[in-house]
Amino acid sequence: MAELTIATRDSYGEALKELGAEAENLVVLEADLAGATKTSVFRDAYPDRFFECGIAEANMVCAAAGLSTMGLVPFVSTFAMFAAGRAYEQIRNTIGYAHLNVKIGATHGGVSVGEDGATHQCCEDFALMRTIPGMTVLCPSDDVEARQMVRAAYEMDGPVYIRFGRAPAKVFHGADYRFEIGKGEVLQDGTDAAIIATGLMVPEAMEAGRRLGQAGISVRVINMPTIKPLDEALVRQAAAECGRIVTVEEHNIIGGLGEAVCSLLCESKPVPVRRIGVSDQYGHSGPAADLLRQFGLCADNIEAQTKALLAEA
Repeated sequence: MAELTIATRDSYGEALKELGAEAENLVVLEADLAGATKTSVFRDAYPDRFFECGIAEANMVCAAAGLSTMGLVPFVSTFAMFAAGRAYEQIRNTIGYAHLNVKIGATHGGVSVGEDGATHQCCEDFALMRTIPGMTVLCPSDDVEARQMVRAAYEMDGPVYIRFGRAPAKVFHGADYRFEIGKGEVLQDGTDAAIIATGLMVPEAMEAGRRLGQAGISVRVINMPTIKPLDEALVRQAAAECGRIVTVEEHNIIGGLGEAVCSLLCESKPVPVRRIGVSDQYGHSGPAADLLRQFGLCADNIEAQTKALLAEA
């Protein structure tokens, strides 16, 4: 049977449409990319609650801030590079400072954007959004988690940043999965090392964990869909019981999941940590699968780096 893969940007559009049928106060704002971000699905279903703002991301964010003060729950949507980058000041000062109830749906995060190249491959968004006080930062690993994440963001009060991907992602969660903001998920148990991954890297981490297990290495694999707030209890437990941590993210190793894990553990339970991500460099144009492999964002490298970390002990 063929493996089911769905890009989480598609999940985002479908989740907005589904939620829109229940929540009349849900509105969507777009910056001339509705076809790419998949908010066109919501637009076609609820045109009176969809606002096309054009290529004016900063204005879009400010408009959403105003709408949120009227009892509406706005989702602003554009590419991660433009949401976290171009509109950073407005997100920080207009939404974050006032702690307004605005949700940011940022698609096309990471190098898996592919042929669009370095200018569109945002590998800095986790870092930027984590620094805004009161901002919740989320990144789904598959279709099931993405859909639930949109609903959870709508239901909580306060600003939320969600990163969605362009590349198809393996669907591995079942109907019984329940996403909760601030909680991670143990996908495979083990005691020799723990691999903590987020987003598109979770299936790669699962495959690396499976291979390591076949080689007699007991590895715990953790899905961390919430970058902020981090599931601190789960991370501390992994450090205490496994003694070594590998983090994996489609993001710069500076400022993202790996740094969040290191910051937590150095204050409470210092253990060796190896961060796998984009190593302080820009991406470039190319097929998504090739770029992920080139940057070491694949099961082969996760397996190799975990073995190397264990060998250092």
